[in-house]
Amino acid sequence: MLDHPNVIRVTEALRAHGVTPEVRTFSEPVPTAAAAAEQLGIEVGAIANSLLFDADGEPVLILASGAHRVDTERCAKLFEVEKLRRGKPEFVRQATGQVIGGVAPIGHPAPLRTLVDTWLRRYETVWAAAGHPNTVFPTTFDELLRITGGTAADVGD
Repeated sequence: MLDHPNVIRVTEALRAHGVTPEVRTFSEPVPTAAAAAEQLGIEVGAIANSLLFDADGEPVLILASGAHRVDTERCAKLFEVEKLRRGKPEFVRQATGQVIGGVAPIGHPAPLRTLVDTWLRRYETVWAAAGHPNTVFPTTFDELLRITGGTAADVGD
């Protein structure tokens, strides 16, 4: 998996931000926060779900703790748009170059406006997808803010 083009893009993006990539691979896909947490032996809240939304036609990214659901009305206000809709698979692939279940916080064709869930601040280590459903990497809340250029926000319901 480490030689998959998406994983290579993510590791290159991490290096460009001064982060030494520590991608972990799994023999089976871990497309959900619960599956990833189980494989890692951690709380589901320490998983940063990369959720892509359609904000009036613009792709936006919400890095949400696996412990709760995104409040789309609250986040629409934060993005200053009428409505957020979950991105359909082709919309996600077009915006990120990655598939649902493996979307990383970085390594996309173009930067995305991003919200980073303040809930993730509770964990010393946070795990995020690394561009493929069989990969994750460790990071921190502060590092996620820095590498994504994101905004800290209470995104949960």
